[in-house]
Amino acid sequence: MRYPRVSGLVSVVVTNYNKADYIEECLNSIAKQTYKPWELIIIDDHSTDHSRERIERWLKGRSYPPACSALFIPLPRNVGFSGALSHGYFMSRGEYIAVQDSDDWSHPDRLHKQVEHLKANPHIDLVGSNYTAFKVDAEGNLQYTEPKWLKYGEHIMTSYNKGRHCICHGTLLFRGQLFDSMGGPTRKTDGAEDYEFIAKSLANQAKIDNLRDVLYYYRLHPDQRSREFYSRKGGK
Repeated sequence: MRYPRVSGLVSVVVTNYNKADYIEECLNSIAKQTYKPWELIIIDDHSTDHSRERIERWLKGRSYPPACSALFIPLPRNVGFSGALSHGYFMSRGEYIAVQDSDDWSHPDRLHKQVEHLKANPHIDLVGSNYTAFKVDAEGNLQYTEPKWLKYGEHIMTSYNKGRHCICHGTLLFRGQLFDSMGGPTRKTDGAEDYEFIAKSLANQAKIDNLRDVLYYYRLHPDQRSREFYSRKGGK
């Protein structure tokens, strides 16, 4: 039985695997969102570090704004990023679904600006945003890098038609009906789930946009999944 989606609600899906050092900062960035209502869905993909304890500690005794909530699902075995992400999508109740990687964090106005964009543009099904990559140097200072690979407007479709990628996965916010109609990322995809999901959306006639506002902060560190994938492919 399919339950109706809750009007105005944003389901923020956070998947985590062994990101204990970063998960609390990630969750704090969702709790500080100016947009409400939201539901936070945390899927831990059977982490082997202290992630579960950190998440449970963060949740313990926490109060939420009206109509906001959090759900924590620790998986009994590791199912991989695509499986964990789809699990979160299936649990979502919101009219909108947002993605948040567990080692990154979002600008407080991220959900507000992305939802307003979809409301103002009913023909758009999915929207990403600009972002800033950051890392902490040996002295503890933050260093920021602006991306050069994002595209906007009509250039998005052109880019994907050429087999290129131009939207940051962690910035995605889309209508829940998009997932209901086509499902989530393919389980067999290893390391390019973000590209595959967007390409599948376009193949299903979805309309996609990207905001130029910097609404997301992408952490650079040695244990990133994307870094592992591109090193196997001989890329960046």
